[in-house]
Amino acid sequence: MIKITNARKQYSDNVKIGPLDIEIPKAGFTSLIGPNGAGKSTTLLMIGRLLNMDEGQIEIANMDITSTKSKDLAKIITILRQENHFVTRLTVRQLAGFGRFPYSNGRLTDEDEEIISKYIDFLDLTDLEDRYLDELSGGQRQRAYVAMVLCQETEYVLLDEPLNNLDIARSVQMMEYLRHVADDLGRTVLTVMHDINFAAKYSDRICAMKDGQIAAFGTVKEIMEPRLLTSIFETDIKIIQGPYGPISIY
Repeated sequence: MIKITNARKQYSDNVKIGPLDIEIPKAGFTSLIGPNGAGKSTTLLMIGRLLNMDEGQIEIANMDITSTKSKDLAKIITILRQENHFVTRLTVRQLAGFGRFPYSNGRLTDEDEEIISKYIDFLDLTDLEDRYLDELSGGQRQRAYVAMVLCQETEYVLLDEPLNNLDIARSVQMMEYLRHVADDLGRTVLTVMHDINFAAKYSDRICAMKDGQIAAFGTVKEIMEPRLLTSIFETDIKIIQGPYGPISIY
């Protein structure tokens, strides 16, 4: 479980996040949604300890992230940011290997190599594993980054806008992979999502944010309500029942 208690981050007198209080259950797929500037990415980065809180406490699997050693935390939680600045002359396999650093300290063992191969296969990257990142399409590169994250083999996987710069087809493909991560690998997946319909189709739970606060948290059915979404996004949103679940229409 991820437990956030009275977490706050203040950037200025007019821009602040929190106080945040929420418990995100273990396992399954949870999406953070909300308008731009709602605090979604800031919240994710605080959970991943890539951004310090000004106040409050965050616990992951009963471990306080502020006092837990980095090497121990890296075996529980991993995070993929929007901006990735790896050297493009890395191959897919070399990039994935970075996920084993908490265990290998850069000296890959046979066991590490087996784990790397496992996730390269899982994400259908086997034919691309020796290709350089700058030789890949945006969707292929994004899958390579996710492979790196999965190679860390943490129980909690955090992803900041994993569909960034992907077209519709590649977005569907990525969400299918991430759904399998939750279902087949038993991981707890937490993502920041811009597209409400993708969040509704693939999530077990949705946390809706607005103005640096948690506006609502619940199942997809509970959150995909016209009045609630209209109040959060401040635009008229209607919900229809599609063949795979609720769909929002602006």
